[in-house]
Amino acid sequence: MLMRKTARITKQSSRSLVFVAISVALTTTLVGCSDDKAQQQATPPPAVSVFNVVTQEVGNYREFVARTEAFQEVAIRARVEGELIERHFNEGSSVEKDQLLLRIDPSEYRSTVSEAEADLKSKIAAAGAAERDLKRGKDVAAQGFISQSDLDKLTTNFEQTTAAVKAAEAELEKAKLNLSYTEIRAPFAGRIGKVNYDVGNIVGPSSNELAELTDVDPIYVSFQVEEADYISYRQNHQAPSDKDPRDVPIDLTLRLPNNSTFADKGVLDFADTKINRNTGTVELRAAFDNPDGIVMPGLFVTLIVESTNKQDLALIPQVAVQENQQGKFVLVVDDENKVAMRIVKLGRRINAMWVVESGLEAGEKVIIEGLQKVRQGAEVKAVEKNVDETTGTISSKANS
Repeated sequence: MLMRKTARITKQSSRSLVFVAISVALTTTLVGCSDDKAQQQATPPPAVSVFNVVTQEVGNYREFVARTEAFQEVAIRARVEGELIERHFNEGSSVEKDQLLLRIDPSEYRSTVSEAEADLKSKIAAAGAAERDLKRGKDVAAQGFISQSDLDKLTTNFEQTTAAVKAAEAELEKAKLNLSYTEIRAPFAGRIGKVNYDVGNIVGPSSNELAELTDVDPIYVSFQVEEADYISYRQNHQAPSDKDPRDVPIDLTLRLPNNSTFADKGVLDFADTKINRNTGTVELRAAFDNPDGIVMPGLFVTLIVESTNKQDLALIPQVAVQENQQGKFVLVVDDENKVAMRIVKLGRRINAMWVVESGLEAGEKVIIEGLQKVRQGAEVKAVEKNVDETTGTISSKANS
């Protein structure tokens, strides 16, 4: 009987231990769930950088590969032969119109001028004597003292000496002109390049160019348009063939080889009158003010042609754009701080920004940093940032 009683106590004890273990386990599980929920509730939403969408007036545009050319360009050459004795400029410097650049030894040409002046005086004296003889001959011929033949000789002599005076005058003018050629002056204001002959060299008309002078203000930009596009434009705008190219309603912008945008806007300056048979293009030329000489001749540049009829379109940083099977898209933060996806249609690129033709509106907040931390529908904390439209550099509002 004692054994049965002991067995009942043992069984009851076992049941009590099992109940205690289950209670502890349930308590631990409930506490763990409560802690997880509390931890989830305490975790703040991830922070992302956003850019407030802005709009800008943008027109239809096209880009052309173009080449810069000098407004004026001349090869400085010697027009008379002689020793180069003076140079009055520094290579690569700016010079003014009519500034003395180089001087050729004038000694020989001064002597030639003196000889021509003396010869002219002699010819004038001879012509004067012939004129007086002819006058006397005419007087005595009327009285019958000389024959008509002698009078004819006097007339011929006068005409010959008069012609000799004109020839001597021409020789003197030529001698003075050659003397003036010993001073080589700038035909226009500009920048002069490297000198190919040093002082002491003998130069002349058969020599190579002494230096090159260029005027780069304004600077010309030449480009070609396909014949089909050119004809389409003429048809659409009913442009007469004699219309001044400057009246065409377009904006011209220049992008330099270092990818920077030239500050000044250009104007269409010239359109050729025929199509190039070899390339099927028509040549056009734009002119840009270039007072600081930043744009040099011979550069390959990008000419951006944009219509003056423009509309307000959204601009967003390039870093905000992603792509999937549906196309290009961006993530935005809505009014409830939730992430939403917007499918966008992109237009032209302006420096570090994309033009959005559809899919976004001004004032929406586009995520530009932290894209890898979020997904559509997630709650986030939006931190507004600035974006440099030229370089794409992101900075905080406080540092702007």
